[in-house]
Amino acid sequence: MTAKYPSARRRLPASALTLSFLLALGATPALAAETSADGAGADAADATVGAAGAAEAAGQIDDDVSRGDVIIVTARRRQETAQEVPVAISVIRGDSIEATGNFNVVKLQQLAPTLQVYTSNPRNTSVNIRGLGVPFGLTSDGFEQGVGIYVDDVYNSRVAAATFDFLDVDQVEVLRGPQGTLYGKNTTAGAINITTNQPTFDFEGRAEVSVGNLKYRQAKAAISGPLSDKIAARLAIAATSRRGTLFNTTSDRWINEQDNLGLRGQLLFEPNDDLGITLSGDYSKQDPEGFGTAFVRVGRTQRALARQYDGLVAAYNAANPTRPYAVPSRNIYDRLTDIDASLNAGNKIGGASLRVKWDVGPGTFTSITAWRFWDWKPENDRDFTGLSIVSRSQNPSQQDQYSQEFRYNYEGDRVDFVVGLFGFKQRIDTQGTEQQGADASRWSLTGAQAGIPGILEGLTASNTQYLKSTSAAAYGQLSWKVTDALTIQPGLRLNYDKKTGFYQRIVTNGAGQVLNCTPIPPATSLPAGSVLAAQCGVYQPQLTQPSVSDWNFSYDFNVNYKLARDILAYATYAKSFKTIGINQNGLPLNADNTPNLDASTVKPESVNHYEIGLKTQFLDRRATFNLSAFRTEIKNFQATVNGGQFGTVRGYLANAEKVRSQGIEADFKIVANDRLTAYANGAYTDAKYKSFTNAPCPPELSGGTFQPANAVPDYSQPGVPGALSPRQCDISGQRLPGVSEWAFSYGAEINAPLDLFAKEGQLYFGIDGNYRSRWNSNASPSIYTEVKGYALTNFRVGFRSDGVDVFGWVRNAFDVNYIELLQVAPGNTGLIAGTPGDERTWGGTIKFSF
Repeated sequence: MTAKYPSARRRLPASALTLSFLLALGATPALAAETSADGAGADAADATVGAAGAAEAAGQIDDDVSRGDVIIVTARRRQETAQEVPVAISVIRGDSIEATGNFNVVKLQQLAPTLQVYTSNPRNTSVNIRGLGVPFGLTSDGFEQGVGIYVDDVYNSRVAAATFDFLDVDQVEVLRGPQGTLYGKNTTAGAINITTNQPTFDFEGRAEVSVGNLKYRQAKAAISGPLSDKIAARLAIAATSRRGTLFNTTSDRWINEQDNLGLRGQLLFEPNDDLGITLSGDYSKQDPEGFGTAFVRVGRTQRALARQYDGLVAAYNAANPTRPYAVPSRNIYDRLTDIDASLNAGNKIGGASLRVKWDVGPGTFTSITAWRFWDWKPENDRDFTGLSIVSRSQNPSQQDQYSQEFRYNYEGDRVDFVVGLFGFKQRIDTQGTEQQGADASRWSLTGAQAGIPGILEGLTASNTQYLKSTSAAAYGQLSWKVTDALTIQPGLRLNYDKKTGFYQRIVTNGAGQVLNCTPIPPATSLPAGSVLAAQCGVYQPQLTQPSVSDWNFSYDFNVNYKLARDILAYATYAKSFKTIGINQNGLPLNADNTPNLDASTVKPESVNHYEIGLKTQFLDRRATFNLSAFRTEIKNFQATVNGGQFGTVRGYLANAEKVRSQGIEADFKIVANDRLTAYANGAYTDAKYKSFTNAPCPPELSGGTFQPANAVPDYSQPGVPGALSPRQCDISGQRLPGVSEWAFSYGAEINAPLDLFAKEGQLYFGIDGNYRSRWNSNASPSIYTEVKGYALTNFRVGFRSDGVDVFGWVRNAFDVNYIELLQVAPGNTGLIAGTPGDERTWGGTIKFSF
C-alpha cells in the first residue's frame, strides 16, 4: 500500500534562478523527494496546482510520463514540469522540515549546502547564499539584505524574522543568485521564500506534538474549512520551549533557551472563479533567557602583554585577593559560562496583509498590501566575561514597514511576461544604552587610574536613533519561445531608494553629568582633565544625520535550450545592485577623536552575476541530476568591520573594493521505487575579497601603538606584544567570513508495509546529514576565529498511516562537538568567545491529520 497525503493546494513560487537543491524526504515515499521549480512569471499563489490537477497536467504535457517524480508548476502561467523550467529554486516541503527538525531558517542550512545562517541573537543574524547577502557580524539597520525573506509574498525587511519558528508552512524555497526582475524588493544573492498552507473549502485539520531531552516541548495545530460557499478560513498556532544549552554559573540557570509562540489566521474570499481575496494576520513572540557566549580561547594581540586577557585577569586578582576571578571552564564544550550582565532577547514580530488575485483576460492581476512590525527588547553582556566591565548593553528597537506590490502576468502562444510595481516604506526607532561597570577601570585603564573604579563605573553612552527608508521599483520579465527548443528570457528593473538617518549619543559619567569631549584634554593635564580623557577614550558624544538617495537600473538575460526530452541547458547573466547604506551605530574616529563623517554613508554594491547549468533526468525520470556553475563579482561590497573598541566602532559598515564568489553545485536525487528515496547535494564555493586594502586588522595585528600614518603597513609581527600595529590591513585574497569551501548534505528514507493496530501503513527509517569544511568567524579573517569543519548525522524511525504519523528521532546522533559562531571581545585583549552547536538531542513526535 502506498499512502498519499498531498496538500489540498500546492503553492509554488516565482523565481529567476537555476533549480539546484532537491530534497528527497516527505510524508510518503512516493512524494518524499518532491521538489519543484518555476519560471519567469508569477508569485507563489500564481503557481497553485492541486494533486489531481497536477496528475492531469502531467498527462497533457507528456503522454509518455508514467514513472518518476513529475512535478508540475504554473509559475509562467502555464503548466510545465520543473525540469523543463530554466530557472532556479530549491524547494523543501513542510513535512520534510518537520521530519528533520529544521523548524526555522537558522536550522535550515543543514539541508541546503549553499545557505549560511549565523546568529548571536535575533537582531544580529546573517543569512547568506553562496557567501553573499548581508555583512557578516554585528547588524546595522542602515543596509539592505542581499537575501530577501518572503512569507506569502510579503517581504520581511529585517533578518530577525529568520529566527522564528516556521508556522503552518507548506514549503520553503531557497533561491540562489540575484533577484529583482520578478520580486518586489531587489535582492542580490537570492531569497528564502516561505509559503504557508492556505485556507481550503474542504474541512481539514492537523495537530502535532513533540517532546525530547533538554525539556524540549513543541506543539502545532491548524484547522481550515469553509465559513460559507464563498469564504474559507484557516487558523494555526505553534509553541516551542527548550532548556538552554549553556549553564550560567553567575545566575545559576541555563541560558540560550527557546520560548516561542506563534499565531496565524487567514480568510479567503472567492466570489467567483476569477477572483480570490486573502486577508492574513500573524503574531509571533519569543521570550527566552538569552543570548550569551562562553569562553573559547585567548589569542595573543600586539597589546602590551600585561594589557592582554591573562595579564589583566592576573592584575585584577592581585588587587582583589579575596575574590579572584577565573572562568568556570576553558573548554567551551563543558557548556559553562559566567557572564554577569542581564540577558534578554524579547522579540515580537507580526503584521497583516491583503492579497488580491484577479484573472483578467489572458493574464492575472495580483495586488499585495502589507504592514509588518518588529519590537526588539534585548539585554546583552558585551564584555563576554563574569567581570563587570560592560554592565549594560542594549539597543531596543521598534520597526514599522509598509509595502504595496502590483503585478500582472500574461500568457501567449510564444510570449509570456510579468510586469510589476513595488513600493516600500520603513521606519526603525532605537534607544540604546551601554554602561561601564565596577571593573571597567581595572580592565581598560593603566597606571594609577586602573585602581580607581569611579573613573569609569557608571560611565554611560545613551543613544537615540531612527532610520527612515523609502523604496520604489518598476520591474518586468519577458519569456520568448523562439523555437520549440530555444527560449530567451530578458528582465529589467528600475529602482529608487532614499534613506534618512539620525544618530545622537550623549555620554554621562557616574554622577550623571553630561560630558563634552571636544576637544579631549590630554592625559598629561590636570587630574580632572586626565579623568575626562580616560572617559572620552571609551565613549565620545556623536551626532550624525545622514541622508542619501539613489537610482539604479538592473537587468538579467537567460537563454535556455532543450538538448533532448530530459536534458535542458541554460545560461544566465544578471547585472544587479544592492542599494546605498548608512551607518546607524556610531562612526569610526579620526586621529583627533572626532567622528569620521565621510563614513556616514556606504556606496551601493554593483553586481555582475554569471551562471550556467544542466538539468537532466534518466531511469524513466526516477533519477534527477542537476549541475550548475556560477560566478558573482561585486564592486563596493558592503562589509561589516570591527575596530575592537567599546561603543564607537564596535561594528560599522564600509565598502570593500571588490569581492568574488564562484563555485559549482551538484544535486542528485533518486526515487528508486515507492519504498526507497535518496538524495545527495554538494557545493564548492570559492568566496574571497578580491580587493579590500583598508580593512580593519584582525586581533593578532591589533592593540599596539599605531604605525606612522604614512608608513607601509608591517604585517610581520602578528601576536607580538608591544609591536606596532598597522592602521589598516590589506586582506585582499582572503576568504569571506562564514563561508565553507565545501558543503554537502544527504538523506535517504526506506519503508516497508506494516499493519499496526488494525491500520494499514508503513514502517519507515530515515537518515539525513550534512558536512561543511572549515570557515572563519571574523570579518577580517583571523587565526583565532577559524572554525573547524564538522559533520552532523540525524536518524528517525516511525510508523505512518492515513492521518497518523508517529516517529522517534535523534539529531546530532554521534554527539559531535562543533562551533556555531565565534566573536572577538572588544578592547584587543585577545579574548575569543563563542556559541557551541547543539549536543545530541532525541525525542519523539506524533502527528494527526484529517
